[in-house]
Amino acid sequence: MAGRNVVRELKERFRELVENNGLGDEEVKVTVGALTPKQAIGSPARRDFPLLHGREVMIEAQVLGSCGQAFTDSPRDFIGSLNDVIALEMDTNRNRAIFTATLNAVAAHLGIATGTRHCRNEEPEECGREIAKHIMGDSGRVKIGLVGLQPAILDNLVHTFGAEYVRCTDLNTENIGTKKYGVEIRDGMTDTGKMIEWCDIVLVTASAINNNTFDEIREKAEKERKRLIVFGVTGAAAAVLLGLERLCFRPH
Repeated sequence: MAGRNVVRELKERFRELVENNGLGDEEVKVTVGALTPKQAIGSPARRDFPLLHGREVMIEAQVLGSCGQAFTDSPRDFIGSLNDVIALEMDTNRNRAIFTATLNAVAAHLGIATGTRHCRNEEPEECGREIAKHIMGDSGRVKIGLVGLQPAILDNLVHTFGAEYVRCTDLNTENIGTKKYGVEIRDGMTDTGKMIEWCDIVLVTASAINNNTFDEIREKAEKERKRLIVFGVTGAAAAVLLGLERLCFRPH
């Protein structure tokens, strides 16, 4: 449906959660700080995860003893109340990341969402295998468009489906035009729409919520009647609150 805005939808649901549970007037402190790669992902054998090279970082919000994480390319420390988070303008990547991490933490505290912290060590590799296995078992050998290069997922999709059944777009200019696991990485700004037209399933990183590209992807997928699946810890609460399909097999 044209005109839908995922952050606006989530912010309204977040406001309802805070008000309905009497959290808005409490002096609840939300602390967000960028995690080191080791804190966020541990020490996986695979060394080509974006987290390990500083292109994106993981931030963590702590609310009432519960944690929520989110990816961002614009980390910022933040301390305030939940009402302060509600008051943030959702016009920058850094503010959207603070919001989604905090939403994940609040959803975890209220028991609405689970798996709001990133997998670690060899779990990302295991998750990539599980995602490929799940899609093959569920849908057979279909064409998959991966929005956002996640090496373990791409590698396992290619291993399971074959490179001719997989395409990938990314926003990192260092990746665009390179070949990873037999798949050319295409420009996320110009080629994602064409990829969605080509594929049967759109597998999109939840980081698209924070970098403000998710709405266009969701709208295109709906227009083309393509199945949309979100992956990653950033979308833990969003998937539950908005009814999005999410695959994330090893979160904490």
